[in-house]
Amino acid sequence: MSLRVRMFNMMLRHMVKRRFRRITGPHEARAALEGGTHRLPIPSGLLVQRRDLGAVPALSVRAGVIRDYTHAVLYLHGGAYLAGSAWHYRGLAGEISRHLGAEVILPEYRLAPDHPLPAAPEDALAAWDGLLAQGFLPQDIAIAGDSAGGGLALGLLARLCTRGTPPAATCVMSPWTDLAGQGASLRENAEADPILPAEQFGTLVDMLLAGAAPDDPLISPLYSRFDGAGPVLIQHSLTEILCDDSLRMADRLRGFGVDVTVQSWPDTPHVWQIFARYLPEAEEAIEDLSRFIRRAWTAGPPAAGGS
Repeated sequence: MSLRVRMFNMMLRHMVKRRFRRITGPHEARAALEGGTHRLPIPSGLLVQRRDLGAVPALSVRAGVIRDYTHAVLYLHGGAYLAGSAWHYRGLAGEISRHLGAEVILPEYRLAPDHPLPAAPEDALAAWDGLLAQGFLPQDIAIAGDSAGGGLALGLLARLCTRGTPPAATCVMSPWTDLAGQGASLRENAEADPILPAEQFGTLVDMLLAGAAPDDPLISPLYSRFDGAGPVLIQHSLTEILCDDSLRMADRLRGFGVDVTVQSWPDTPHVWQIFARYLPEAEEAIEDLSRFIRRAWTAGPPAAGGS
């Protein structure tokens, strides 16, 4: 663990986690989750443009030298389904674009509580269909996301497997895959997690659901099927409360014959990749993610029945 990660963890624990512990309602939660987004690093030479995906507005993000105009990453941002936006995530998307040499597309999916789940999963599917309508093939697209967006990415993967049109690859960072909260790390890492307060889990879930069951596969991809899925990369921290959401998700995917790569980092905070240019661990993780996607694009469409 680098000295910068240690310093970041101390800052997050004493400033951000304390603020999250005081959240009592959805609008307060949104303000807290978006409070520091203006400080997130932005790569130089970033190009951000509006992109129409039919019913779902989106941003197209490019950074660095774009060498590949035939593939794209569909990135679903985090924010606990309550907060965040495509604009807030342009920095992380730009870093992925810079490493990959390709376009990253950020859908502006609807947020709770104004649009309770499953509005976000429906928008994720609509965004995918919008890309297909513009001429992309499933094997041209990689799906990615972090936290709640990681759950959305895996949920979208499950629905595409049902259609028989999975993406080339799926990459998720600290994904939230089980809104029922059955992972042991929710309790075991309550003190170790430098940013997420475990005691707020139930309050948060109540804000998101409008009568839906938390273990509905449409909302919690841990309970979905993944027949015929292409390769999946999961990056997570061993000290975050959502650690088991990643590990149990990997086991679930392997049960369907999916080729899963899990990268377990020892002491990084939840979605540390968003701090690229601040943390060397973030840069390394994004490099790994980009290589994973590039290999999948080079390999071509996934074989029927999974890897």
